Amino acid sequence: MVKRFHKYKTGEGSLYYTRKAAMNKLQLSMRDFRQLCILKGIYPREPKNRARAQQGSRDIKILYHKKDITFLLHEPIVWTLRDRKIYNRRISQAKHKKNAKLQNIRMKNYPEMKLDHIVKERYPTFIDAIKELDDCMTLLFLFSTFPASKVITRDLTKMARRLTVEFMHYIIVAQALRKVFVSIKGYYFQAEIKGETVTWIVPHYFPHSPHRGEMVDFNIMRSFADFFVVMAGFINFRLYHSVNLVYPPQFSHTLDSDETIDNEDAFISERIAALNTELLRSDGGNSGTAEEDTETLEWTGINEDLPHVNQIREEAQSVQKLKTLFKGLKFFLNREVPREPLVFIIRCFGGKVSWDRKMYVGATFDETDETITHQIVDRPSVGKQYISRDYIQPQWLFDSVNQRKLLPTNKYFIGAVLPPHLSPFTRDSVIYVPPEELALKQGDDDGKDKEFERAGRRRGEEQVSDDEEVVDTFKDQQEQVQRDYALLKAFNDEKTTDFNSGPDVNDDAQADNNEAAGSDDAEEENDDEQKATNGGAKKSSAKKKTGGPKGMAVVSGKVYKENEVEQRKLTKQEEALRAKLVKSKHRKLYHMMMEKKKAAEKEANILAMKRAKIEKEKKRDQVTKRKQQRKEILT
Repeated sequence: MVKRFHKYKTGEGSLYYTRKAAMNKLQLSMRDFRQLCILKGIYPREPKNRARAQQGSRDIKILYHKKDITFLLHEPIVWTLRDRKIYNRRISQAKHKKNAKLQNIRMKNYPEMKLDHIVKERYPTFIDAIKELDDCMTLLFLFSTFPASKVITRDLTKMARRLTVEFMHYIIVAQALRKVFVSIKGYYFQAEIKGETVTWIVPHYFPHSPHRGEMVDFNIMRSFADFFVVMAGFINFRLYHSVNLVYPPQFSHTLDSDETIDNEDAFISERIAALNTELLRSDGGNSGTAEEDTETLEWTGINEDLPHVNQIREEAQSVQKLKTLFKGLKFFLNREVPREPLVFIIRCFGGKVSWDRKMYVGATFDETDETITHQIVDRPSVGKQYISRDYIQPQWLFDSVNQRKLLPTNKYFIGAVLPPHLSPFTRDSVIYVPPEELALKQGDDDGKDKEFERAGRRRGEEQVSDDEEVVDTFKDQQEQVQRDYALLKAFNDEKTTDFNSGPDVNDDAQADNNEAAGSDDAEEENDDEQKATNGGAKKSSAKKKTGGPKGMAVVSGKVYKENEVEQRKLTKQEEALRAKLVKSKHRKLYHMMMEKKKAAEKEANILAMKRAKIEKEKKRDQVTKRKQQRKEILT
């Protein structure tokens, strides 16, 4: 019998399941299937040929790989979801029968879903879990601001609040924060944990306003939050033990009390107060000693000639300075300032911070303390001011951290027009760069050039002592050569006098000829002696007499101006020829790259036009202000 291959039974047609077929295979509802896929990290796939994968159907359907669905068949959570479905039906029956006792019994026996094995399965190593920490912390910080509702329970918000505070305490103790930025979405933070960069967003605190359910599906977000809570617990446990901190930490202010949960202002004040305290360490000290025990980088100089070694060294030194950027500084925060991000930033870089103890709990010193160096204010004027401190706006902290140095405070005084807040997350491949960022980069380059000049001067001073010995030996050799040359010259003079001491000649012309011949002979002998002493050096007198080849002259050059239109035509022709050389299988990718490049150029042009428009408007405003001032002066 010859084996027959039926249509869509082999190849790509048999490798994919539609969502309905996958749900039938697993015997789960839509809600449970979504939750299972989120927990297991399984997502829809895009086939190479959609018509074959959908078995001839031209509609766009959600497709899952066959291996992923068969992988879910062996998952223990599937049985837990089925048991929950049964218990939901039983609880609803008891509720309709108005049997409260039976309903409570079945609620207590409701099956719990354990996700520990899924975390270990998805992240076999600790570094793999840290790589996925961005989405985890962003969602937990978002859930920590939510009030309790039907879908997002109070237990979930409690756990999210506690885990986020624990994570921030680790960043403070490990001094792992590197970049900060303020935007409309919230506060962007980037930290370096175990060699991996982790970026998360902390939203602004606004009063919660209810909205319609079709805008956001909280059931899907709840599934992600359930998994991320377990994942963050594992990660915080490992991180705390890596810096010798006791886990779970004991905060000085409770975060789980009923008063803080019901009152949002009380919760925020308790959360910030918990951030401003030090945690217990497993070795008996407190978390403040970790800053003093930071390791200093020592470069042995073995691999000095390798590429990028200087760049790596400079980066390591700048990071080491950044960790103690605010060390020795004391900050006082006014009540109108967003306290949580500022407290987090100041404590990450070794500073001390406090606020008004009458307004909020957790203050460490009063406003009257004369050792305060900076007071953060976000209002146009302040009544009482102290001479011993600087009154600055909050942006100074963010800009100082991003530039890794304490900036001058004169641009950030009360009521001053602030400089633009530049994002530290821009890449070098971006086409459009704002002029303020270009000025900063040029300033950094000038500073580096000055440092290189200073280093060169130091090296020159160090080499002077070594060069002095060489100069002394060279001088001794030169003096010896001069002595030998003087002896030879005296010997030649004696020869010439013996030669010219013959019979007298009355003819002056003959005497002149003899003198010229004698001088020529002396010159030849001197040249021979110089050849012998200098190792056969060429005659320099002959070059001086000739003065170089004839016909040479300096002619002023002309600047060649390229025609822009012809240059554009040539570039277009080159691009067309380059596109023809691309293989057919890579042609689609090439066109996508070119379209992406054109879109980036278009966006850069739009931004440049916007900036030019803003600059024109500023100039117009300045001109109008000057005219008004002149009119006022004249009147």
